[in-house]
Amino acid sequence: MSELDAVALSRRLSTRTPSGIAEQIRDLIDAGDLPPGTRLPTVRDIAQEIGVSVGTIAQAWGILRDEQVVETRRRGGTRVVDAAAGFEGFHTIDLRFGSPDPALLPPLEEAFASALKHPSVNSWGREHMVEELRRAVAPLVPFTPEAWMSAGGGGEALWLTLQAATAEQHAMLAVETPASPGVLDTIRQLGVATVAVETDDDGPIPSSLAEALGAGATAFIHSPAGGFSDRHLLTAERAQQLAEVLAGTETLLIEDEPLGPLAAEASSLGELVPERTVRVLTFCRAVGVDLRTAVLAGPRRLLERAAALRAGGLGSNSRILQLALAAVLNEPRAQRVMRQAQRQYAARRRLALDAFSDAGLKATSGPGSWSVWVEVPEESAAALALSGQGVIVDVAASSYLQPSQSRQDSAGRLRLTVTQLPEDPAKLSELAALIAQAGQGTLRASLV
Repeated sequence: MSELDAVALSRRLSTRTPSGIAEQIRDLIDAGDLPPGTRLPTVRDIAQEIGVSVGTIAQAWGILRDEQVVETRRRGGTRVVDAAAGFEGFHTIDLRFGSPDPALLPPLEEAFASALKHPSVNSWGREHMVEELRRAVAPLVPFTPEAWMSAGGGGEALWLTLQAATAEQHAMLAVETPASPGVLDTIRQLGVATVAVETDDDGPIPSSLAEALGAGATAFIHSPAGGFSDRHLLTAERAQQLAEVLAGTETLLIEDEPLGPLAAEASSLGELVPERTVRVLTFCRAVGVDLRTAVLAGPRRLLERAAALRAGGLGSNSRILQLALAAVLNEPRAQRVMRQAQRQYAARRRLALDAFSDAGLKATSGPGSWSVWVEVPEESAAALALSGQGVIVDVAASSYLQPSQSRQDSAGRLRLTVTQLPEDPAKLSELAALIAQAGQGTLRASLV
């Protein structure tokens, strides 16, 4: 493992604040200038070299430790974390469901301590959303909604929204495809009639949405940031085109954002037609599944209907969980961890795309997607072959209303989640080789 001296590092630093020093070192790590395992200078040496206090460097190192970019060991000094260290094989990580990397979740201790001390805890009431949470999530909603509501996680939020949106007789739901994991399962459980809306790089295709409306769709669900998309992120120009298609209709718009604060920046139909748009924000992938809190923001009439569907209108989400979520979203330390998670997930997506391309595989992914879609001749056969190695991936057909819609130019596709992939080109090359063999039908099953 290499060691960096204080003089060499000081030449790369142009700032003197703790956050600025941490950011510049992080940039050096992301660029590969400080490889995994590199030992950083001592706090005292680097402080003396750049002319700041020992406390300033200690704060910078603390920021980097919070983001799990570096680690400090007794007698081992402070080193750049090796993200691939301890990786035991692709059979040990989630490549299908889109769960976050546990190492990239923010700490919750202070948030829960703050929530438990709030004066409203255990007061006899059933607020559907506490004011602290509304203020914390308001920046994530790019329009001014009539009403707000919290729910017990993304699954419940999506269920309540779709049930409220399709409660009227003869309701039909237009669905952006490919859809996010879990969306189609929820829709099928509701038993509501559906029609697909195709997408391209810029988002839902206006002519496809027009066809869906002509077929009788009364509501449309889509994901502007394309959290699990194969290629799209909604652009401002496309949003305007879709709004023109929707003009003169009463179509309800549901914007599902399964990545919450980790979602890429995208345009929103809610900016153009806020009176008919409800946004569903899920936070479990950003802050952990045990907070079990999601947010709905949109038309008052729809949210009142959604609230009534939960225990006859008497149910509400835990006030402690709401307050804890608000606290973690506002906490600077947690914000740094979430920003770092965004960077690392994006890096893992780029590394995976590079590895698949180098292996001769055709792979695509949306600019803010957590999924990479890899083309194979027969997706079911390839997925089955990979499962024999303990590598569990999804097939594209599961993200479409009709299996035949998933095929691109007569080829099938596999969908892999990137969040828990190792940031190691060599290991990703091994995964690419396995997928290539599975696609060719030459991968033999083995015990794991």
